[in-house]
Amino acid sequence: MDGGGAPVIVVEELKKRYGDVQAVDGVSFSVERGEVFALLGPNGSGKTTTVEIIEGMRTADSGRATVGGIDVRQNPRAVKQLIGVQLQSSAFFEHLRLSELLRMLGSIYSVRVDPEPLLDAVDLGEKRSSSFRTLSGGQKQRFAIAASLVNNPQVIFLDEPTTGLDPQARRRMWELVRGWKAEGRTVVLTTHYMEEAEELCDRVAVMDGGRIITLDTPGALIDDLIARGFHREQEVRLATLEDVFLDLTGRSLREF
Repeated sequence: MDGGGAPVIVVEELKKRYGDVQAVDGVSFSVERGEVFALLGPNGSGKTTTVEIIEGMRTADSGRATVGGIDVRQNPRAVKQLIGVQLQSSAFFEHLRLSELLRMLGSIYSVRVDPEPLLDAVDLGEKRSSSFRTLSGGQKQRFAIAASLVNNPQVIFLDEPTTGLDPQARRRMWELVRGWKAEGRTVVLTTHYMEEAEELCDRVAVMDGGRIITLDTPGALIDDLIARGFHREQEVRLATLEDVFLDLTGRSLREF
């Protein structure tokens, strides 16, 4: 993580209400350039709304968010040039080929897109001529990741990026995130897989009730829990069932 210079994302006292529900209640944090940062929390905790405000997809009732020094509320178009967002599958034209979809998305940013390296990065190179509707659920998820990269973003937002992926595809996704970090990109993700956050993230913020209740490195949060007297009821094993699965079936992706 590059700790020098100003943070690439700064969030100050964000608030957002939907009727009687205070979805986001005074959230503040910053993300350094080149950092992998996660917002964690149960459903309804406010993490998705917070991320959508930073992306410029929703407007906060109050507070401020900047990306690359650009105010999201004042200049959302400029912010969108800096970020890549993992879209939901419903955002894609199902009858277009994957290569056509990526070129079309590139035209939105006025950039010329070469689909091959983007598809190869998510192991969909052999599917370049396939229509989106013919993909499996996991393949659609991986294509959404490729689509988030068409404008060569500085900051990548991933919403539950490995949900529905098999263990091989999940580990491949982890490798991609680590690669982006090595390139100096910033990654902000949400996930319900705590192992994933522990493996990938420099820091995590845990949200509940629209507020951040703790923010630190995974290691520091675990050490603090142990220092407060926590003990697992079950002995921790040196391997998991997922380790068994990967050892028996291999780590390479398979397409059928």
